[in-house]
Amino acid sequence: MNDARRPGRLGVGVVGTGRVGAVLGSALRAVGHVVVGASGISADSRERAEALLPGVPLLDVADVVERAELVLLAVPDDVLADLVQGIASLGGWQPGQLVVHTAGRYGTAVLEPALRAGAIPLAIHPAMAFTGTSLDLARLDGTTFAVTAPGPVLPIGQALVIELGGEPVVVAEDARAVYHAALDDGTHQLAALVARAAQALEAAGVERPGRLLHPLLASALDAATHAADRNAAAVQDPPTPL
Repeated sequence: MNDARRPGRLGVGVVGTGRVGAVLGSALRAVGHVVVGASGISADSRERAEALLPGVPLLDVADVVERAELVLLAVPDDVLADLVQGIASLGGWQPGQLVVHTAGRYGTAVLEPALRAGAIPLAIHPAMAFTGTSLDLARLDGTTFAVTAPGPVLPIGQALVIELGGEPVVVAEDARAVYHAALDDGTHQLAALVARAAQALEAAGVERPGRLLHPLLASALDAATHAADRNAAAVQDPPTPL
């Protein structure tokens, strides 16, 4: 461990330097944590790591896990469970090691093999579309993160999100599937709506329909999401009967 490291700073290993992993690794580095290693398979992932995590060694997954106090698993949902089990089979997880995944679909049950080895499981999902560039670093500020963790370590996950500039929202383990489906449904419906509107505008002779739609739909989305918050608050805190 680097003796010059600020108190409370961790050695972070990034497993998966796709759009999410490289950006979150860079954000953790920006607040004083030390990224001790990263892994990426594709050429794009390796280039992204070099751009956002300059000087960080690109290593095999096992070496990244061995070096890290906090392991950030930013891999596709469909490979996460096998990855966690594979590392466990090699004896890679360490007691007291923080293991954080970013998959929206799962809570911490998928990290059970790491938990059995004494690691601390956290599920942290940023509700944001990533470009995988430095532009995302500023966009993390104020972004909501779903945080799922066992009760005693939930504050660790919340503190980590706050460090990244995000706003933590606790999502229960058994609600992660519903949470993920809601985000997925909303994203796809919005994309379909924009595509239909753009096609209609093109038929009307508008050359750049996106430019026309953006301010209109942005204001409509802002109004709709604020209305959703007001409605949710009204349900949670109904008027006191006379």
